[in-house]
Amino acid sequence: MWHNIPRERIPWFPTVDEEKCTGCRTCFEFCPHSVYEMKGDAVHVSHPYQCVVGCSNCQALCPQGAISFPDIREVRTLIAGLRKDEPPEEDTPRR
Repeated sequence: MWHNIPRERIPWFPTVDEEKCTGCRTCFEFCPHSVYEMKGDAVHVSHPYQCVVGCSNCQALCPQGAISFPDIREVRTLIAGLRKDEPPEEDTPRR
């Protein structure tokens, strides 16, 4: 869940351009959420929904410019629509 929205409904995750990727492992070693896996010398997005919504730090770190993300404005618009569709979170009493 991400802000009471099932994470699988939010299309925010990286895409790796296999023609540009050199397998340098920068994204794989950087990402603390295990979004990437190495398969031989190639990087793959194996766990896309573990990516933090709005995070694109790996894209900036990629020396080959092989990583891309969806347009954040479009994703924000989608999220706003999804919030209208989801029931509100229940208030949890504070201690």
